[in-house]
Amino acid sequence: MKFGKVGIALALVLVFAAGAFAADTVKIGVFLPLTGQMGFGGQLELDGIKMAYKEAPTVLGKKVELIVVDNKSDKVEAANAVKRLIEKEKVVAIIGTYGSSLAMAGGEISEKAGIPQLGTSCTNPLVTQGKKYIFRTCFIDPFQGAGAATYAYQKMKAKTAAILIDVSQDYSVGLANFFEKSFTKMGGKVVAKLNYNSGDQDFTAQLTEIISKNPDVLFIPSYFAEGAIIMKQVGELGGKFKIMGGDAMDNPEIVKIGGKAVEGFAYTTFPYDPTMKNMSPIAKKFTENWKKAFPGKDPNVNAALGYDSYMLILDAIKRAGKADPKLIRDQLEATKNFPGVTGSTTMNATHDAEKPVGIMMIQNGKRVFVDVIQPKL
Repeated sequence: MKFGKVGIALALVLVFAAGAFAADTVKIGVFLPLTGQMGFGGQLELDGIKMAYKEAPTVLGKKVELIVVDNKSDKVEAANAVKRLIEKEKVVAIIGTYGSSLAMAGGEISEKAGIPQLGTSCTNPLVTQGKKYIFRTCFIDPFQGAGAATYAYQKMKAKTAAILIDVSQDYSVGLANFFEKSFTKMGGKVVAKLNYNSGDQDFTAQLTEIISKNPDVLFIPSYFAEGAIIMKQVGELGGKFKIMGGDAMDNPEIVKIGGKAVEGFAYTTFPYDPTMKNMSPIAKKFTENWKKAFPGKDPNVNAALGYDSYMLILDAIKRAGKADPKLIRDQLEATKNFPGVTGSTTMNATHDAEKPVGIMMIQNGKRVFVDVIQPKL
């Protein structure tokens, strides 16, 4: 009998200990594309999140447990990843994701479950539209598209434009539409608008037609790998126009893939880059810490957005006073002037972050931060 009592007592102690450990842990989920078409961008964002976690591993006196799931650059996998984080892992908040289509697929699950989800770089307006629990750290495509159009029209002096769109990506379709709307509103003319699908490698037919229209600028709201290939083929076909893209082109690998073909390419991004002047103290600290953590690997804005997203979630939990999904949601919604690597963030009525648009350009084989644009909406 004594052995039985000891066994029961020990079992109770173990159960209590497990319960105590769980009570002292705050679970935050992360779903990002770590493999597949968008894997490079997702990995950069995860690096930024991990760096923030290393700096701030606790909240409200409790240990933060990061649970990372690869959404494999696939919409179905994204929904399944979020479902797993909520139902199996019991997270109180979710960070992710790179890729608007993936964010929308996962967001439907988070919204129904009442778990706050904070997007990193998913810029399509539909990501947060009509949602109570979905937010984002980045600006949205109408703002970004208008920023690209403003730069093309005012700084590049472009009066005509062609657009090449990845019709299988909501990000590309949306950004192209917003660029066209703003460009034509300012007085520009779109002379060609052609499509392709993710994974395509040969753009000869589309580019031949675009070259025949002789636009001043070609706008390619592409992901960086395909965008670099497009630019190489433009050069091979003799295209002489300027080329501009969106934030998904902001990748340190673009010069390696595109070579000389990407020289002079400009694209919109968030207001952070290690080459920018007048960097904020937070951005300086981030850059210094990144170089120590990842020597030989340049930071980019995706890493910065991952970092800011983690810190925004922690800030909301602190202000909520407890790790409760509903309270975290309320505090994310109330976020104003939060200082981050990518600038000061305020959540507007549609749960989208308000911050300026930066312009990057490839100059002498290097990515250089060249301007900050106030878009003409």
